[in-house]
Amino acid sequence: MSEEKKASEEKKEAKPATVVVPIKPKMAMVYDNEAKIRQALILLMRIINDSSIPRNIRRAATAAVKALSDKSLSPAVRAANAVGILDEVSQDPNMPVHARTMLWNIISLLETIKD
Repeated sequence: MSEEKKASEEKKEAKPATVVVPIKPKMAMVYDNEAKIRQALILLMRIINDSSIPRNIRRAATAAVKALSDKSLSPAVRAANAVGILDEVSQDPNMPVHARTMLWNIISLLETIKD
């Protein structure tokens, strides 16, 4: 019994554990940005290949793909250029609802990319 009391007293006196938050290395962040750009490219290709979407919107999606594919710029600049193109066309009244939702999803994804 006395050993159990000592063990329970030691547990009460124990200090709370320290939480260590790992810092993301810069390389992982670059990979994460590139993964987001690849995901956006996949979604943009779905828009480009959908014949139910008007031609001007598919052209804007093609321009956004070209902006995202320009490796001479940083990922954040490429994403910002693509967002500018897509935001302009997202107000088109002729756009089907499913395409507008997909564009908003792409824009939201691209807006999370930072240098």
